Amino acid sequence: MFLPRKIIERKLFEFLKEDLGHGDITTSILIPENVKVKAEIIAKEPGIIAGIEEAKILLESLGIKAEAKIKDGQKTSGGKTILKLEGNARTILAVERTLLNLISRMSGIATQTNRIVEKVKAAGYKTKIACTRKTAPGLEYFDKKAVWLGGGDTHRLHLDDMILIKDNHIAIIGSIKEAVKIAKEKASFSKKIEAEAASVDEAIEAARAGADIIMLDNFSPKQVREAVKKLEEEGIRDKVLVEVSGRINEENVLEFASMGVDIISLGILTHSVKALDLSLEVKQVTA
Repeated sequence: MFLPRKIIERKLFEFLKEDLGHGDITTSILIPENVKVKAEIIAKEPGIIAGIEEAKILLESLGIKAEAKIKDGQKTSGGKTILKLEGNARTILAVERTLLNLISRMSGIATQTNRIVEKVKAAGYKTKIACTRKTAPGLEYFDKKAVWLGGGDTHRLHLDDMILIKDNHIAIIGSIKEAVKIAKEKASFSKKIEAEAASVDEAIEAARAGADIIMLDNFSPKQVREAVKKLEEEGIRDKVLVEVSGRINEENVLEFASMGVDIISLGILTHSVKALDLSLEVKQVTA
């Protein structure tokens, strides 16, 4: 994933502005204006690091020297320094929490994603692990990038990425078959059509209508097996991708992967992630 530096800068400045209010009152009272320090960001537990690129952009735009000791997407052990900082003490202390929040969240997402991706690979399945659009408002780019750095698939980045016919669309249109039919007639050739099925019959109906991807939403493993088998019997299994989503977690992901699906999408990768534990420590006052 890539955005021009200036766009990322603007996003990060908004995060910092929100935290600063009218300024860091504690630091401005206690720390003289021209003090300079060296500091380090330390990973206090093992995990996959993400957010280093964004951290450097933010720090460098504020006049702080930043030296990465690890690359985004790499694994770290607990107690390791991941980023070294040098510059104005007031600025470093003012940006500290914004910086740690961003790296901690992105690294937590990347770590959990990677753990599930590797678990599925180790079991011998080729199923893709994807996230959903259940991201924090304002953090969509960073959340999705963290999933990608952890080895997962970003799924749709925005509503304009792909046609995804969901239950409420079907409720309004009347049937999954008619919804897919309309989509195929009106959509650009460049857009894939995915249909969310609430039953095995709906999955077959959507596949017959020409959907590119069938999402089996909130299916039990038994229902997933039944749907895949039915698609095979109908001779249309190889014409669609099968995605499962809903109530899937790290504990039951292998059960779903064993059903012969192509994609497993998990909201837990972004909507309830545990942040990686990091700290910023001043190591030396240099001036």
